[in-house]
Amino acid sequence: MSLRHVLAALAVVPALAVPTAAFASPHDDHGPRPHKTHFDLQAHRGGIGMTTEESLEGFAKALRLGVSTLELDTQITKDAKVVVTHDRKVSAQKCADTAPVTPGDPMYPYVGKYLKDLTLAQVKTMDCGFQQLPGFPEQEQIKGQRMAELSDVLNLVKRYKAHQVTLNIETKVEAGAPEQTAPRELFVRRVYEEIHRSGIEKQVSIQSFDWGALMAMHRLAPKWPLVALTNYDFLQVGQPGASPWLGGIDADDFGGDFVAAAASIEGVTALSPNYGFPQNGKIGDPGFRFYPDKAMVDRAHARGLKVIPWTCDDMPTVAALMDMGVDGIITDYPNRVRELMAERGMKLPKAYKAR
Repeated sequence: MSLRHVLAALAVVPALAVPTAAFASPHDDHGPRPHKTHFDLQAHRGGIGMTTEESLEGFAKALRLGVSTLELDTQITKDAKVVVTHDRKVSAQKCADTAPVTPGDPMYPYVGKYLKDLTLAQVKTMDCGFQQLPGFPEQEQIKGQRMAELSDVLNLVKRYKAHQVTLNIETKVEAGAPEQTAPRELFVRRVYEEIHRSGIEKQVSIQSFDWGALMAMHRLAPKWPLVALTNYDFLQVGQPGASPWLGGIDADDFGGDFVAAAASIEGVTALSPNYGFPQNGKIGDPGFRFYPDKAMVDRAHARGLKVIPWTCDDMPTVAALMDMGVDGIITDYPNRVRELMAERGMKLPKAYKAR
């Protein structure tokens, strides 16, 4: 970063290190914002609060409920298969070993290993529905759940003829520890190939905390909409050099402004910040602060970008975000948000019949 940029960054650090302006109450202006005719209801990992996460049964249930978007994560196995899972390392809280693929397999047990070091056959032996996930008492447990492939979810949407549903697919490249996931170019290429092969690529958006992955996807698919994720810390405002998460972009070159920095990436159509701090807090809690506020939303809209925060499950907090003018919400409980939308007279996403 140049001396000019260092001085500029120092000038804004006091305001950005703890971005109080971005944490303003949504009711600081003139009351609730008008309700939108379209609000993007995104089922986080298929709706963790309703069903075992990222299971085909969970995605199907979300389609039957009626959501705008299925939000999901991808990882790449050792044999370059695209599996749908949030965790780069197999979680003992979510998956249990059953048996090795072959007797004496030196990689067994598989739980606790990185997905990049396991083959699809090894991954498929694990029961990823062996228990209800702690913290989600209403979650339907899908016993015997095997990790799905991305092609399985794409085919499910086709089978339901869910033409109005978007798949918001995250490439979970771990830019802060790249040795823990498949190489970025391979990761992005394999996700691209699976989507392109599906025939429903017009229903897909690609999201990532790794903005370098977004740039790589844009080179492969320049017409696909991209979503820039952040949790604010990944911007590394006021720190020397560019954050490894931003694909060579230095947020300080944009005054630490998330909107301006993300808008510089070709193909980005939406911004997805975490909704507030602490990450699982809610409006009314002592010390809770929103990250997106009306000013952020207005700056994004002025650039033609949508704002869709993640991952909010408290309905009064979701209502406050709606009043700010956000364009959608990623939530573990799409059933609850849908009820809130109905109460507010908002247009509801289409519900699909079981198939």
